[in-house]
Amino acid sequence: MSLLSLKYRRPEYVDMEQFRRDNNSTPGSEKTDGSLKSGRSDTPYGIPDALTFDRIMSGGTCPPCTIRDFMNYLIYIEHAAENLQFFLWYRDYVKRFNEANTSETRLSPEWTQAMEDEATAKIQKDVVEKMRKQPRAAAIFKGTDFEKGAAEVVVAISDPFSTPPGTPSDKYAPSFLSGSRITSHGEQAYDAFSAAGATQPFTIQPFRAEINRVISTYIMEDSPRQLNLSDRERKCLVQALAYTTHPSALRSVVRSVENTLRRQAHPNFIRWTICNGNPARVLFAKGLGIGLIACATIGAFILTLSSSGRGWRALFAIGWVIGIATLIAAYKGMCVVLHGLHHRHVRPWELFDSPSPSPTDESELEEQGKGAKGNSFDSFGSSNSYEDEPWVVRYERRGIVRKVFDREVWIQEPALRQIQDVIFVQSMLAALLGAGVLTAVFVTVPAGNFF
Repeated sequence: MSLLSLKYRRPEYVDMEQFRRDNNSTPGSEKTDGSLKSGRSDTPYGIPDALTFDRIMSGGTCPPCTIRDFMNYLIYIEHAAENLQFFLWYRDYVKRFNEANTSETRLSPEWTQAMEDEATAKIQKDVVEKMRKQPRAAAIFKGTDFEKGAAEVVVAISDPFSTPPGTPSDKYAPSFLSGSRITSHGEQAYDAFSAAGATQPFTIQPFRAEINRVISTYIMEDSPRQLNLSDRERKCLVQALAYTTHPSALRSVVRSVENTLRRQAHPNFIRWTICNGNPARVLFAKGLGIGLIACATIGAFILTLSSSGRGWRALFAIGWVIGIATLIAAYKGMCVVLHGLHHRHVRPWELFDSPSPSPTDESELEEQGKGAKGNSFDSFGSSNSYEDEPWVVRYERRGIVRKVFDREVWIQEPALRQIQDVIFVQSMLAALLGAGVLTAVFVTVPAGNFF
């Protein structure tokens, strides 16, 4: 593991909406190449080789930087776990498809790029034709009782490629929809094929039943783990899956999902993991740093007004160093006390997993955490909502003092500890510089001799 430079900077936070806008403005070829690259060349700035996306996916990292920690982050913090769940399923699906009997896989021909371009062009043409027909319909119904209805239709499809809203939780689903949950994945896939204008597929194709579950779980609107696809992308994907179960049918969607994981979710996860304290502890550390700086400054000011010797004013440099270092570290999400022990606070969803004695090691905590969201690694599980989990209410009722001094565990990942060490050294250097300037100012000012 290579040493980090003192010029190290954390990964920049990547906003989801901004990333999508930038991604949509990127040419298709560049987007494709960028999403499929692996290794250091495609790793965002601030992420060492030991914490790359591929290293985490291959299981080469320790807590709190494992793939399970990444999944928990996407569920509880970023609310986009469906991307990783779909990516993991696809990676396993490609492996199983390639290992299947050749005589069976021949029934599923490859979905070529030319086919995808042709399907996309056809969908685009159909949308343009529908939009041209809408003004005619509005003119026909103008001045009649149906004018409002026609206007609503125009508004409804004015942006056919808009991003769909987030998937609602099963908890808040209307009661009249409960019957639709019982329908089989095959029937839901049938409806999806019909809505996309695709022909019904051959059921003898290998993995057809599994592809139907993918459609009903990730692709359809209001599905439990609906991917963030535009209407055009969804229709093109459904048409491809109606033609074949070959992994190439999912090519475009997988590129988009992997691109999001690598360039948006992964940098944000590493940035979030660097923080060793919960929000209450970080806020407490910021207040402590500001308080130390203020007390040292007031003390130096009082001594300057007195007849005491100038040398006594230099003692307040200790308070400035500690205060400035604490404040800078807290600004980056770190508590210097926790860092001195190489500890971190236990996450809220890890606190109430088990009534057993408090774990003091990440491995024990990892075992307990497997039961919190046990279906998160199930490719075809329920939605990723967590509002009804017991820890949510219990943590909200937790007092602010208890949150500040919550349970701690040791950080096992060496690369993460090294990043925190560098941030701590940077904070100390900045504190020494700032304290030196303040000390020089107060020492050079003549005594006031007021008392």
